[in-house]
Amino acid sequence: MKKLQVWLPLLFALVLIAGMWIGFRLRNNIPNSRGLFQSAQRSSVQEVIDLVNARYVDKVSSDSLAEDAIQAMLTHLDPHSIFIPAKYLDEVNADLQGNFEGIGVEFFIINDTVNVTNVLADGPSDKAGLKVGDQFVKVGDSTVAGKIDGERIKKLLRGPGGSQVAVMVLRNNKPFSTTITRGTIPLYSVDAAYMVDATTGYIHLNKFSGTTYEEFMQATEKLQGQGMKQLIFDIRDNGGGILGEAVDIVDEFLDDNKLIVYTQGDKQPRQDFRCKRPGLLEKGKVVLLVDENSASASEVVAGALQDWDRATLIGRRTFGKGLVQEQYDLSNGAALRLTVARYYSPLGRNIQKPYNKGREAYNDEVAERFHNGEMMTGDTSTNHVGPSYKTPKGRTVYGGGGITPDIFIPYDTTGYSRPVYQLFSKQTFSRFIYAYYIQHRNYFDQFKNPKDFAQRFDKTGDAWSNLVNFAAKDSIQLGSLTSHDKAEVERRISTWLARQIWRMPGYFEVNNLNDTMVKRAIEELKK
Repeated sequence: MKKLQVWLPLLFALVLIAGMWIGFRLRNNIPNSRGLFQSAQRSSVQEVIDLVNARYVDKVSSDSLAEDAIQAMLTHLDPHSIFIPAKYLDEVNADLQGNFEGIGVEFFIINDTVNVTNVLADGPSDKAGLKVGDQFVKVGDSTVAGKIDGERIKKLLRGPGGSQVAVMVLRNNKPFSTTITRGTIPLYSVDAAYMVDATTGYIHLNKFSGTTYEEFMQATEKLQGQGMKQLIFDIRDNGGGILGEAVDIVDEFLDDNKLIVYTQGDKQPRQDFRCKRPGLLEKGKVVLLVDENSASASEVVAGALQDWDRATLIGRRTFGKGLVQEQYDLSNGAALRLTVARYYSPLGRNIQKPYNKGREAYNDEVAERFHNGEMMTGDTSTNHVGPSYKTPKGRTVYGGGGITPDIFIPYDTTGYSRPVYQLFSKQTFSRFIYAYYIQHRNYFDQFKNPKDFAQRFDKTGDAWSNLVNFAAKDSIQLGSLTSHDKAEVERRISTWLARQIWRMPGYFEVNNLNDTMVKRAIEELKK
């Protein structure tokens, strides 16, 4: 027994060495024996980078070289496979996660001074006593009055949750100091959820992030509690996001185990996404609003609701992004979002528009719709670049380039004069709205909600006069505007003031009173 104990370790060692030798000899006889992340030989790209680093006449950044090489490689793939450098990854991921770490304020830089324009209710800054109208003087040890830009103030204010930052602000020209404990700041997906009338609800989604389904359900339950029987679901300007969130939302509209969407790629087998549970919105009329900026996950929603005849689609043809990306984290902290599959609507429609003419042509495709007249005439031959399909109720729908709505609403192509463009492009209008609100805060305090504001706001003339003087200081002359331009600016005065007071919910509730698509949706629901 003792002899066996002495020889056993040596025996194991000999067997291990023999196994390694046999494996090495067999390795060259096994096809594709080099794995995905294994390489016995450096790639040509890596050889060139190494040579440049070792021999090039000037100093260069190897990271920049590698990033440029990756970007060049990706130009040969689809337009949605992208490389995300490490320094931008947190910011990009925050939008998908639906939150970030910070202090919970919105701000505007006016005359080199950081002005607090909104404070998140019950957020870190609200708890620390900050108010709309406060002007930052110091953040930590850094003085921020004077020369300051948006990126620098963001870096000073943001930080890990639970960390603290001392700030000094001016309030009514008097200093006020406090310490803010940073926390998780939500990036809401639901911009607005309110009752249009006694039975009609309205919900606007701006993206599909990790919190979207939860937000959507809370909004739905709130509106149903207020008597909602039918819904205007607005996903205009929604560029998409997380596929699973869109699938969960569609599940609320469809019954049984209906197919919502399926994905398939050259290296990805078909995967079906079906309804799993009873939904809150399986009954009652639904109108879905879409436009040329509704993309990706938005088109999953639009395609499923149209294919199953569950909603009437109103608007303009959607963007046409039917590709699914997966994100792979790289060793240097960067990430690669790689297209791995296409998605198909329940009827089998591939909504992806062509990208074989290069990224520039692909990105310009929406602008091309203006040139060929589609934005004004809608149902033209240029729309239907793919095959047609029949829904269960016999409606004809199309694939191969976005979702074509059932009811077309043309784009308002009425142009604006140069002063109006300057007013918005130079942010003069945004700064005016904030300044006017601060100057007349006592007046605005009388309004209980956006609906009350829309009915009783009576200072449009006074605000216009103040705007003319305010814009003149930025060398923008508004005195000679056409009646059309003046009417548009006056309309935006009320909608942007509503946003200043109630943020995006206020903006949509007031703006929708004059929104062409919303008006058409209400007409459709009354039929």
